[in-house]
Amino acid sequence: MVRFDKVQKSYDGETLVVKNLNLDIAKGEFLTLLGPSGSGKTTTLMMLAGFETATHGEISLAGKPINLVAPHKRGIGMVFQNYALFPHMTVGENLAFPLEVRGIGKADREVKIKRALDMVQMGNFASRRTTQLSGGQQQRIALARALVFDPQLVLMDEPLGALDKQLREHMQFEIKHLHESLGITVVYVTHDQGEALTMSDRVAVFNDGSIQQLAPPSDL
Repeated sequence: MVRFDKVQKSYDGETLVVKNLNLDIAKGEFLTLLGPSGSGKTTTLMMLAGFETATHGEISLAGKPINLVAPHKRGIGMVFQNYALFPHMTVGENLAFPLEVRGIGKADREVKIKRALDMVQMGNFASRRTTQLSGGQQQRIALARALVFDPQLVLMDEPLGALDKQLREHMQFEIKHLHESLGITVVYVTHDQGEALTMSDRVAVFNDGSIQQLAPPSDL
């Protein structure tokens, strides 16, 4: 599904934030990038999303190089740590935005929005402003927005970091359930080892810009 082939990233032309990364991600896999701040895991995710450009090497998706493909043309869903919801829009309008960008008609948009909100148990919230929602509800809407256009790949950057412990554990279960029921590929970034071990098919342990270990949770 995804391949990083000798990928490097430098911001200043000297220091490598990501060093010679080789990584294959299978279709339907839940892969977690685990590591401390500054280890290269989020930069790796941002290069896959298209928000950062690789300095060297090739990133491919479904067998096609995507280094020069714009983010909105990659067909990848994205959930950010701060949710990145539009505060001046309703929940429904937030979900409609990625569909409008892709040229999907109004009737199809409404069907997809309803289905995505039902997936995250927020079916009655389409007309609410995002500023009226709790942190947990905003997280669900951000997840629904990432799923609404039926992506095969969803990227998540520390999506549960702002939630309290009980809600975080509940949302871990919800995300894993959606992954299994939809059959999507998920690449998930966290610094929380417990989260990585609970949710993943495989964990890539990052340190100093490279993968130090890549294994199923049971082998770590």
